[in-house]
Amino acid sequence: MNRLKDATSPYLLQHADNPVDWFEWGEEAFAEAVRRNVPLLISVGYSACHWCHVMAHESFEDRATAALMNERFVNVKVDREERPDVDAVYMAATQAMTGQGGWPMTVFATPEGHPFYTGTYFPRQQFQRLLAGVSGAWTDEREAVLEQGSKIVEALNERSALPSGPLPTPDTLTRAVHSLAESFDPVRGGFGGAPKFPPSMALEFLLRYGAAATGTARDEERRATADAATSMAGRTLEAMARGGIYDQLGGGFARYSVDADWVVPHFEKMLYDNALLLRVYTHWWRSTGSALGKRVALETADWLLAEMRTPEGGFASALDADSEGVEGKFYAWTPEELREVLGEEDGLWAIELFEVTGTFEHGTSVLQLLADPDPGDAERFARVRAALLAARARRVRPGRDDKVVAAWNGLAVAALAETGALFERPDLVEAARAAAVLVDELHLDGDRLLRTSRDGRAGTNAGVLEDYGDLAEGLLALYGVTGEVRWFRRAEALLDAVLARFSDGSGGFYDTADDAERLFQRPRDATDNATPSGQFAAAGALLSYAALTGSARHREAAEAALGTVTVLADKHARFAGWGLAAAQAALSGPIEVAIVGPAGDPATAALHRAALLSPLPGLVLALGEPDPAGAGSDVDAGAGEVPLLAGRGLVGGEPAAYVCRGFTCRMPVTTPAALRAELAGGA
Repeated sequence: MNRLKDATSPYLLQHADNPVDWFEWGEEAFAEAVRRNVPLLISVGYSACHWCHVMAHESFEDRATAALMNERFVNVKVDREERPDVDAVYMAATQAMTGQGGWPMTVFATPEGHPFYTGTYFPRQQFQRLLAGVSGAWTDEREAVLEQGSKIVEALNERSALPSGPLPTPDTLTRAVHSLAESFDPVRGGFGGAPKFPPSMALEFLLRYGAAATGTARDEERRATADAATSMAGRTLEAMARGGIYDQLGGGFARYSVDADWVVPHFEKMLYDNALLLRVYTHWWRSTGSALGKRVALETADWLLAEMRTPEGGFASALDADSEGVEGKFYAWTPEELREVLGEEDGLWAIELFEVTGTFEHGTSVLQLLADPDPGDAERFARVRAALLAARARRVRPGRDDKVVAAWNGLAVAALAETGALFERPDLVEAARAAAVLVDELHLDGDRLLRTSRDGRAGTNAGVLEDYGDLAEGLLALYGVTGEVRWFRRAEALLDAVLARFSDGSGGFYDTADDAERLFQRPRDATDNATPSGQFAAAGALLSYAALTGSARHREAAEAALGTVTVLADKHARFAGWGLAAAQAALSGPIEVAIVGPAGDPATAALHRAALLSPLPGLVLALGEPDPAGAGSDVDAGAGEVPLLAGRGLVGGEPAAYVCRGFTCRMPVTTPAALRAELAGGA
């Protein structure tokens, strides 16, 4: 029976025609396991996962293996990107039972959902033996299996939440920089050894820490640490941008590097990685003026629009690692292929420039750009890239997971809005707005958020904490760029829902709402993974909202949620990057800037741009027009809309900027130079 044919998940649809009798996660599967008195076999993966495809081809498409599964189990297929809560609780069990985790994740559970045996990828013959062994244990040792499941659930539920502490102090953040420095690779960038993942959230923290330093003589040690922070971020950002993890032809980053040199990636491209990296490369340019940062930011933004936009205006989740069943085939090149496409002379030049020396498999290479070509070769470089990109476009493309995930689209909205504003690319701002409109109109029902949609049809799975936090972050950033109060109000509703439905009662947050489906454990994890943790995402958005409104309730909730950072900073800073970044913003204020002036007025735009260009950590912007009833006079702007604008009027009939901290404002200024001077001492 093809139960997956109507799924909104491309990953589930990939399995719809398997001979395995798959169920989607839900009551029907549990009831069937009870009726048949057999265990559940829960298989968790995602569409861009290479080893998920391998296990599918080896086992789930094999009729003999499928017959064993169908006869002895109720088989449940889960897209971890649609159900991160289900993934989280079973991954916790898998890591506790095996000491490791990954995808595909394979879980055998009682009809109540209690796991009793777990693993990841199994080759076909081993998997068939496992199926027989688990089925035999269920038949012959039922009581022991049930007891095992109960003990595992009990042990997982006895685990206490990560302890919290007070709001981090400046010394806490300095120790976090030192902690990151201990694992920093000064030669190749990044932290630790292979495999290397883009440390986007930690890099954002390091840039904020560097920007917050004032460089005063009384704090030379702080300045030295800030310089080290900026240097670590810059070295890592450059190494990634020049390595094979970055697509040197089309833009965009792969998921991670299998080596310590960023040469050979695991080739899937994820929306969340690219949204986070787009924002941090833009911020790197803003802080340092890096030409490489600007180039990579704009190329990544263009890649997002070209490759990841859906017809409805949102952004797809991922591109596969494989094409034609071979990992990396779309991206790798041989020397012969370069000469064939470019001709002998340009081909030899490109072989040397792009390091085509057999760095990957079967004599192929992933293109790198370890140094820019000579300025005199700029036209040649552009011609070569264009020719290679055109040739690559004729290859079979990797598959695309085109579901729209609320959280990741929130990350993309923030990145595109800021990048578009800073580089004066209105098309990027418009793309951010279109994604926000889609999520607003399709995923939101009042203050309730649905996690996914596909082809303009909303899924049924409830949003989790990261969806609320990341989307609120994106909408507040979009408001700061456009001044459209609609986005501020939507973020407000999302954050009120966070406080009402996700709080754990002790300053932290659960990852699921209080009325979400009950699993054997209510998941919560304050640490960052590939994306900001739900708790830190919520904390950052709460902090920004509090700065725009003066709300003590939201500020206190943000500070309480950031208490965990104090515990993680010394030894686990890499897993608290977004929390550290938010904490740096909290310690810096954050600075609030209210800009009042007629829309379309060049003077208003100049003040707005001066504020956007400030690298002060977490700076928030409120943008509003003077009241039409008093146009041309010193009247309030936006009173009753965004509180930071209340009581702020034009100055002498001219657009004005108010620099504030904790709603205490300095004298307004009317020129970009004066605003830059005010912000220069703002941290």
